Amino acid sequence: MYIQNQQEASMGYGGIVVWGLALMWCVLASQDGVGVAMEEEERLSGLGHDYGEALGKAILFFEGQRSGKLPSTQRVKWRGDSALSDGMPENVKLSGGYYDAGDNVKFGWPMAFSVSLLSWGAVEYSREISSALEQQLTYLLQAIRWGADFILRAHTSSTTLYTQVGDGSNDHRCWERPEDMDTPRTLYKINSTSPGSEAAAEAAAALSAASIAFKGVDSNYSAKLLSRSKLTSTEDLTKLLALSTALTQVIRDELLWAAAWLYKASGESRYLNYVSRNQGWSQAVTEFSWDNKFVGAQTLLAKEFFSGKKELGKFKSEADSFVCALMPGSSSVQIRTTPGGLLYTRDSNNLQYVTASSMVLFIYSRTLAAAQIGGVQCGSAHFPTSQIRAFAKSQVDYILGNNPKKMSYMLGYGSKYPMQLHHRGASIPSIHALPDKVGCNQGYSSWYSSSKPNPNTHVGAIVGGPNSDDQFSDDRSDYSHTEPSTYTNAAFVCSVAALIQKTKEEFLMNITTDMVGVVGYT
Repeated sequence: MYIQNQQEASMGYGGIVVWGLALMWCVLASQDGVGVAMEEEERLSGLGHDYGEALGKAILFFEGQRSGKLPSTQRVKWRGDSALSDGMPENVKLSGGYYDAGDNVKFGWPMAFSVSLLSWGAVEYSREISSALEQQLTYLLQAIRWGADFILRAHTSSTTLYTQVGDGSNDHRCWERPEDMDTPRTLYKINSTSPGSEAAAEAAAALSAASIAFKGVDSNYSAKLLSRSKLTSTEDLTKLLALSTALTQVIRDELLWAAAWLYKASGESRYLNYVSRNQGWSQAVTEFSWDNKFVGAQTLLAKEFFSGKKELGKFKSEADSFVCALMPGSSSVQIRTTPGGLLYTRDSNNLQYVTASSMVLFIYSRTLAAAQIGGVQCGSAHFPTSQIRAFAKSQVDYILGNNPKKMSYMLGYGSKYPMQLHHRGASIPSIHALPDKVGCNQGYSSWYSSSKPNPNTHVGAIVGGPNSDDQFSDDRSDYSHTEPSTYTNAAFVCSVAALIQKTKEEFLMNITTDMVGVVGYT
C-alpha cells in the first residue's frame, strides 16, 4: 500500500521534487546545509542501537504470551500448552489468543487492539521490515494471525462475540503459571441483549487491518477475514455497533476507528460516508491507547484527506493537534516529559502511552512527508517532519537505554534490563524444568515474594517503565512499573519498524520536504 501511495505521490509532484532537489543541493552546498544533512543522517541511522534486534525481540514477546496449544515452531521454550479447554462451559472453542499482560486472563478488547496495531505496522512498514529482516515479517504476520484467529473463533454468530476468558479478581488472587492455572475460566460475551460496542468495534478494526496485512501474502486468509460469512464477517460485527443503548462519547472513538479500517480494507464508500457523517464526534486528544482511539482514526483519515477527500479536513486538523500536544516547545503542549526526556502521560504503565504516541508520530510524519507537507504549525512554533520523527525516535531510544538509569526497559536487549518482571509464567521455573504443579498460594510464597531474578527471561517484554523523575525500582510486586502488556509491545513494534531502514530515496525526500517547510511552501 505504501509503494502504491509513493508512486501516486511521485506522479503528482514531479515538478516540486525537481525544484526541491535543486533547493536541497544549494542548501547542502553551504556549511550549514551540510550540518543539517549530517544531523539528519545521524538521527535516522540510530547509532548505538540495533533496531533490527529490538524489532525481533519485540515480536518474540508475543510467543511468550500465547495461550492454547503451542505449535512445533514455538521459539519461547520455557512456555507450554495452556488453557486448552477455554470455552467448554458454553460449548465453544476459545483456546488460543494472548494473555493480556502478566496475568492469565484473555481480554478480547485490548487483545484486538494489539492485533490492530501489529497489523498497522505490517501494512505501513512491510517494505522496510522485509527488505532488511525478511524473516521478521513472517514472525510479525504469525503474531497477527495468532490473535486474529482467536477473534474469529470468539465471533460465534452474527450478534455474539466472546470478549473475555477468565475472571480478573480470581486470577489475581493466585500466582500460577498458565500451564498450571486452575482458577475459573469464566466467559464473558456481548450479544443483542448485552451489547458492547467498544469490543465489537475493535474486533472489526482488528480483522479489517489484518486482512490488509495478509492481502499480498495469503489471499485466502485475507478474504476470510473480510468475508461476510456467519463466523468471520466484519460486516456482521458492524451490526453490533448499533446495539448500544446509548451512543456516548465513550464509544465514539471505537466507532470511527473501526469504520476507518473497514473502509481501508473493503473500499466501500458507506464506511467513508459513516466517518464523514459523524466526524463531529471526533475530538483533539493527547493520548492513543486501547481505551482512546481518536488519534488513530484521525491519522488514518488524514491520509485520506491528503489523497483528495477534502471533506475529512477535521481529522487532519486534530491529528495536527495531537502533535502539538506532545512536542516539547509547542505553545499548546499538554503532555510533559520527564527530566530525561520521556513522555509522561500517567504513572501506571506509562510506556504503553509512549510507544503508542511514538507510533502515531512516526506514521503521521510519514504521511505528511508523502504529501509534501513540511511539518505541523503549533502556534508560533513550526515542527518540520524531521523534528517530529526525531522526537519519536528519542522515545524509542529512551526505552532501549538512552535514559538516566542507562538501562533498557526491554528485557533481553542490552546489558542491563529489569530482572523481576511482574509476570506469572516468567517468574516461576518453566514447567519443563519443574514439572510438578505450582499451586495458587505456593506461587505467591515461593516465587512472587522472591528477591531473586526471574528464572525465565521474557525476551522482548517492555515493562511499565520509570516514574516521572526517571526513577525505576526493579520490584516484581510493583506491577505499575514492572508489568508488560501486549498493547505496549504492539505499538513498539510499529515504532521501531519505522527506524529499521531509510533508503537514500526516502532520505532525500525527507530533506526536500523539510526544506519546503522552511521556505513556507505548503
